[in-house]
Amino acid sequence: MPHERADALPAHCRLTGRTPGFGNSVSHSHRRTSRRFDPHIQRKRYWLPSEGRHIRLTLSTRGIKTVDTIGIEAAVARIRARGEKV
Repeated sequence: MPHERADALPAHCRLTGRTPGFGNSVSHSHRRTSRRFDPHIQRKRYWLPSEGRHIRLTLSTRGIKTVDTIGIEAAVARIRARGEKV
């Protein structure tokens, strides 16, 4: 039975919806083996002023930059519009 790390995160961004891509590793002899390209996922804590509390989001680095651009309130509205609980 494979052992999972306790701090393993789901490899998907809650804001952008980015998920792993799949492809092949190609060796020098051109043998192909399956591999996975994971997005760079971070857990980030934000202050949500409208609710007077902190929230912790699992975001890709692109998602973090999007929050910096549009603001946390608009980002949470987008996540909730998709039907996810925040």
